Amino acid sequence: MKISTLIHAVIHAIDNRPRAAFAAFLSVHFLLWTALPALLYANLPLDLIEALTYGPEWQLGYDKLPPLPWWSIEIMYRAFGTDAAYYALAQASVVVAFVAVWITAVPLVGARRALVAILIIDGFHYFQFTAAKFNHDVIQLPLWGLAGFALHAGLKDGRLWHWALLGAVVGTALWAKYFVVMLVAPIVLFTLIDRDARAVLARPGPWLAAAITLLIMAPHILWLVQNDFLPFAYADMRAAPARGLLDHVWRPLVFVGGQLFFALPALAIAAPLVWPRPKVGEAVPADAFDRRIIALLAFGPAATVIALAVISGRGTIAMWGYPLWLFLGLWIVLWPWSALDVVRLQRAVGLWATVLIVFAGAFVADYWVLPGFDHRARAVLFPGDRLAAELRQRFHAATGAPLAYVIGSMWDGGNVAHYSGERPQPRVLIDGLPRRAPWIDLADLKAKGALVVWTESDPQTLPPAFAAVAPGAQVGAPFDLPFRRGSNVLHVGWAVLHPQ
Repeated sequence: MKISTLIHAVIHAIDNRPRAAFAAFLSVHFLLWTALPALLYANLPLDLIEALTYGPEWQLGYDKLPPLPWWSIEIMYRAFGTDAAYYALAQASVVVAFVAVWITAVPLVGARRALVAILIIDGFHYFQFTAAKFNHDVIQLPLWGLAGFALHAGLKDGRLWHWALLGAVVGTALWAKYFVVMLVAPIVLFTLIDRDARAVLARPGPWLAAAITLLIMAPHILWLVQNDFLPFAYADMRAAPARGLLDHVWRPLVFVGGQLFFALPALAIAAPLVWPRPKVGEAVPADAFDRRIIALLAFGPAATVIALAVISGRGTIAMWGYPLWLFLGLWIVLWPWSALDVVRLQRAVGLWATVLIVFAGAFVADYWVLPGFDHRARAVLFPGDRLAAELRQRFHAATGAPLAYVIGSMWDGGNVAHYSGERPQPRVLIDGLPRRAPWIDLADLKAKGALVVWTESDPQTLPPAFAAVAPGAQVGAPFDLPFRRGSNVLHVGWAVLHPQ
């Protein structure tokens, strides 16, 4: 079948059965981006190894970030126990976000434009290439999408269940990532400034949302207070402090430039709506208040990030863009000067298909073809299963005991624990620092013994941090392991702390 014939058939389906076309799009997206990492990732990526190290401890908080993504992965591990389930969870998060945007868009622009709004944002790598790795960024997507839907519905219709939903997802979003403040701040400001939005403050809806938000947030906020806001130290480390006046200008510009670059495929998909410029735009049901709300959702959080970067001069991180652009496509199709006749729709669908093929091809090349040429050590090609099998065997031979504890970095120790095959899974004393794993009883660790592993320093010398927590550990003969693909080699140092 010719490509043009296929696209024509797709356009016909969109016009006649738009909801079925949307469901087909979601199915393609979910299956493709679940299958690709399941087939090409020989080892779990860092974010998932981290989740499988933190998650089993079921803490209200951790030293780096909130616990919801790690709890979610632990649930998937217990329910399915297969790596593909984690990639499916990531895509389920994307799909829910897309559905939230869709149900917001359909009453405003109709099903055809709603679908194009989704195709536009699918041009961001946040929803494709990089969403394969479920983490704190990915889990924000459904929560921010549902928050946008609930806010618009609450402001327009005023139904209490919309406000209750808004409070529930915003409250839950704190457990996902503290970045939710970038969503909440512009919503509060908009509600206070916009004339039509301000009127809802006389009704119970916004106050119900605020009460539910605080109720859901309360346990984690209490944990933060009791632990001196421990995770904020990690956030402070990630955002480099200002070095001078220039950083207040340069760093925001770098963030804006990075987001514009990431948006190029999405903007290409949107281009047929406005070029060639239509003589007359198409009317849509949305009114001026609708447009202001969607503009808030499309640009308010990003403007907040940029404003804080200008004020503080602190460094920004490109991946903060994950949830920022969910409503950009809807804002574009709301333009009064945009048009979406059959020819323009055909071009937009063709461009989306091209972007999808390019992203999928780049994914295959990065993890299957390039490792044989560029010699870059990719985490997903790490020999975690072989490392765990080798060290588990050596620990058993030395002690005759099951492996209950691993002392190592998050990456080394987490891989050994996850792939060890021991049940229950060994616990990891992260970086050999009790403050990073306060749930571990050091007396129990010494009683049961521990495996010590390191790969970033001299394999024949026990690193000082590990020696401090495992005095008397006997260093074993180093060994090497090849990566799963490519020419990289892992140099492994290890030691055994015998049960005492």
